[in-house]
Amino acid sequence: MTKKLGVIGGLGPVATAYFYELVSRMTDANIDQEHIDINIISKPSIPDRTDFILGRSLDSPLPDMIEAGRSLVTLGADYIAIPCITAHYFHEELSQSIGAPIIHIIFETANYLKDHNAKRVGIMATEGTIESGLFQNQLLNHNIEPIIPSKQGQAYVTSLIYKNVKAGIPVNMEQFNKVKEELKDKGADTIILGCTELSMIKREEYIGPGFIDALEVLAMRSVICCNAKLKKEYINIIT
Repeated sequence: MTKKLGVIGGLGPVATAYFYELVSRMTDANIDQEHIDINIISKPSIPDRTDFILGRSLDSPLPDMIEAGRSLVTLGADYIAIPCITAHYFHEELSQSIGAPIIHIIFETANYLKDHNAKRVGIMATEGTIESGLFQNQLLNHNIEPIIPSKQGQAYVTSLIYKNVKAGIPVNMEQFNKVKEELKDKGADTIILGCTELSMIKREEYIGPGFIDALEVLAMRSVICCNAKLKKEYINIIT
């Protein structure tokens, strides 16, 4: 019997919609009833996670995320997914306050990379995720060397996330490719798309081999945790 998934969404809205699409696409189901029951609370009004983490805002996103999580548990969620990577800065507080296990997108991505013998991994993510060391610490726990962009490279990533995808305008692929080449030149054998907005780029553009989309990892683990069948073609999700 499948378990019910609750999604704290809207961070941002397009990434949440794509996450739902990924879970549905990855599930090996012949009829509607073999899919997972999912409740999504989409609350884009939740304050920006990076601005709070970096001290640019005193408006904490934590109370709103806790409220959404508790509402999902009330609706019967067995597991919680948050298709926003920077939000996992608050994973411990959320776990203690919500009352249902939260599938940890960063932990699961690092585990996947370890299982697939990654050695040196580049990270494309928000400033908040980079500055708080969320991916770096998990990778180091698995003896994987993390590689982050230069200051200019990070500025390009930030622009792609906030000025392109979140703003709903075409992505500057020249900037994306410059960051990709920089990380590969530094020795990255794999690059994490470590912001769910960056997942939109992979969906729309050809980005080449050697990428892992953390949102795909979250969708894959959501299917498995909720006791649904995972399609075989999604066992290997590194491009």
